[in-house]
Amino acid sequence: MSLEEWELIDEELRELRRREADWDYIRGLPPKLREAIEVYIETGDLWISAKIAGMTADEFNEIRIRAGILH
Repeated sequence: MSLEEWELIDEELRELRRREADWDYIRGLPPKLREAIEVYIETGDLWISAKIAGMTADEFNEIRIRAGILH
């Protein structure tokens, strides 16, 4: 796969995460956790997002699912 193809897939996944996110739920989160969720939406990086939130990956994953972000 070429770099352009990977970039296209990455952008499609980012758009999917943006669309499926429950923004009302996300806006109600504490600032640090909200930032972590937004980083996940933009990057798809579970590990960095969990670190920002100060959580384990499993704990953050539960919040991600509650926020409606399944991809």
